[in-house]
Amino acid sequence: MYKQKGNPFPVTSCGRRRNFMTSPLKKAGKMKFEKANRERYEAMSQKTKDSLHTEANKYGKPFFSPKHQVNVDPEDGVLSNRPIYADGSKLTYEKIDKPFDSPANKAEPRRTIGRGKNFNKANPTGTGAAAGGGMTQKGVNEYKRKNPGSKLKTAVTKKPSELKPGSKDAKRRKSFCARSKSWKSERGRAARRRWNC
Repeated sequence: MYKQKGNPFPVTSCGRRRNFMTSPLKKAGKMKFEKANRERYEAMSQKTKDSLHTEANKYGKPFFSPKHQVNVDPEDGVLSNRPIYADGSKLTYEKIDKPFDSPANKAEPRRTIGRGKNFNKANPTGTGAAAGGGMTQKGVNEYKRKNPGSKLKTAVTKKPSELKPGSKDAKRRKSFCARSKSWKSERGRAARRRWNC
């Protein structure tokens, strides 16, 4: 379940957040809201609001639209109120400026030939690197460029006898072989041979 950090509204007995209208903070007069956000909300067309609401439903979580400078929730749509916290910061969900169906949000296609090759072809025989199956180093580098902070690595293709027991590579190989026991497709079998499982 998505949990928002720093949400000023109290949690109800059912685990949901109260909104401003039902919050005791409204009665106490402790909440401040960004006036410009309300103006942007009122100036926005219903078509734009519906479009942003649809995007939030596709993502399955709230987000902040840098283009429209508003928070959008999957249940409530575009939020007309934007709370200002005691430290002066404003409620801002994770920023997403690309549409859900944008090519930038879609997975890279697997290419096994040509200049943009990022996967090895699965071979029916062979072990280690000769087995094929799995990402090339170029594919891993490309993925890391598009996903900063990723720890993706290529397969450990050394023979088990060449690996030092207890080393990182030996542990990675053991873990992969345990996870992939049920892989029965041609590519799955090739990947297991590539890792010398």
